[in-house]
Amino acid sequence: MSEKSVTVTLQQRHDYRFDVDFGPGIAGLTTDEPPPLGTGLGPTPVQLLCAAVGNCLTDSLLFALRKFKQNPEPLHASVTAEVGRNAEGRVRVLKITAVMHLGVPAAQLEHLDRVLGQFEAFCTVTQSVGQGIPIELQVLDSTGQRLK
Repeated sequence: MSEKSVTVTLQQRHDYRFDVDFGPGIAGLTTDEPPPLGTGLGPTPVQLLCAAVGNCLTDSLLFALRKFKQNPEPLHASVTAEVGRNAEGRVRVLKITAVMHLGVPAAQLEHLDRVLGQFEAFCTVTQSVGQGIPIELQVLDSTGQRLK
């Protein structure tokens, strides 16, 4: 990603429901809080944070593997945010756990150790979020073998 600013526009629809506009040519979405605050008609801010972390990590892993002309598809990831109260009693994201799955066995991928050792460092969102929220990462291959 090149260095630039990114702007997203939010327009309140009703109570805690907002339409999110990412700009021309990009599909928007509706966010909402779950009941009792909202109606749960869209993802929450915490879910969007999980999606951003997971998307950035899978993009970085895919990019790193493709640099070595490897085909790990289909990738998928599960990202969980642990939400609880901080020392001041305020609700916060306390920890994020990301579990990434390669679409093939590790034995089919060359340079995997090198890729696994460095791809996280290139993930803009995860490295930024990780400065304030601990992020635990696991990478598994298609057989369930834990690689990282």
